[in-house]
Amino acid sequence: MAAIGSAILALILTVVGLTGCGKTQKATPNAASGCAMLEPNICDNLVAVVGERTAGLRYVAPGIDWSAYTKVLISPVVFYASENSRISAEDQQTLTNYLYQELVKSVGAKFPLVETPEEGVMRLQVGITDIQGATPVLRTVSMLVPQARALATLNRMATGSYPFVGSAEAEARLEDAVSGKVLAAAVDRRIGGGSASTIAQWSMGDAQNALDKWADLIADRLVALQQGKIPAPSER
Repeated sequence: MAAIGSAILALILTVVGLTGCGKTQKATPNAASGCAMLEPNICDNLVAVVGERTAGLRYVAPGIDWSAYTKVLISPVVFYASENSRISAEDQQTLTNYLYQELVKSVGAKFPLVETPEEGVMRLQVGITDIQGATPVLRTVSMLVPQARALATLNRMATGSYPFVGSAEAEARLEDAVSGKVLAAAVDRRIGGGSASTIAQWSMGDAQNALDKWADLIADRLVALQQGKIPAPSER
């Protein structure tokens, strides 16, 4: 029995080593009860999207001449904390400031950024709606000790998530900066991906990795939309 157990452990660790693990992974958003920032008519029309490099839920307004939009105005990021949120006001401010700066960096590398509404400008608004911190010590043990790593991998196979990881959820709204018409919207949730490079990170590290991912994805999606590349919901 011991030999069989050792063989199973070796197989699991080999699979982990071959497939690799990202810093963050896509998860199902918790927006079933409604959106925090998006209007009900937009929230109700969000469509689930398949693929790691897409938001979990998305809305794109029909009949938009995306080529007419050449600049972006980025609003300050807001944290929509629930009454039972365990995230301190200081961490909320740190994370919202961090995401705003990352958006400025990523989007600004692809579009001219402006500070006032004008024709041809898309206004981007992002709200962080949920943050769950990781459990640092237990998370480290589950990733560093081989036997614990194997159990953590089994947990991911069964539930889709590694144990003790953190998570973050956010909503994004893109509108015509002059008229306020909603052009597109999205809701996404990401959790810690189990990468060995995140072993020693702080409790908000998984959330921060999600923010990094969102900044890159949003910038890439804006480029795709502006070029008229509107993927089908089943796009991978």
